[in-house]
Amino acid sequence: MTTSQPDSPAPSDDKATPDALLHTGSGGDVTAEDLVLAAGRDINPKNLAWAERKLQEEGRAAMDKLLP
Repeated sequence: MTTSQPDSPAPSDDKATPDALLHTGSGGDVTAEDLVLAAGRDINPKNLAWAERKLQEEGRAAMDKLLP
């Protein structure tokens, strides 16, 4: 007999970044890695460079534009 565990997520093919990996909020600074993950991109040198440019141009607003 198997029991259902409502707190355990079901396996999924969804590729969204889990909330636990995003480090947003008033408690800390937004990093280039945070911005890359929020955009749903892979962390690699090209995407990190993109995120660093966005943060320099837009500051924290760059993250606010990506997350609802």
